[in-house]
Amino acid sequence: MKTIVLGASPNPERYAYEAVTRLVAKGHEVIPIGIRHGKTAADLDILNGMPLIENVHTLTLYISPDVQHEYYDYILNVIKPKRIIFNPGTENAEFIKMIKGSNLNIEVEIACTLVMLNLGVY
Repeated sequence: MKTIVLGASPNPERYAYEAVTRLVAKGHEVIPIGIRHGKTAADLDILNGMPLIENVHTLTLYISPDVQHEYYDYILNVIKPKRIIFNPGTENAEFIKMIKGSNLNIEVEIACTLVMLNLGVY
């Protein structure tokens, strides 16, 4: 299952870094996207900008709501994931309303990726 971690970080103390670590450990294909250059967990290069990624199952957000608006079009019209996870602190009523109002049939989860992985419900 291909997962994009949006807000990926080279800092091992960040939750996004831990999410990459655990996703890879569970056998998921992970594409880290962030504003920082460098590598994240599992020695994966952090992609910058808004790269074209196809066949994305899950997009897990690690960017604050005030930055998300820059990615609305990219997420809804380029990536078109099957599911978006709003991790704690990323909840965004405006974006959730846009997603649910679209005809894209994207599943929205307000949850913690790390907890979901620990519980085996990812």
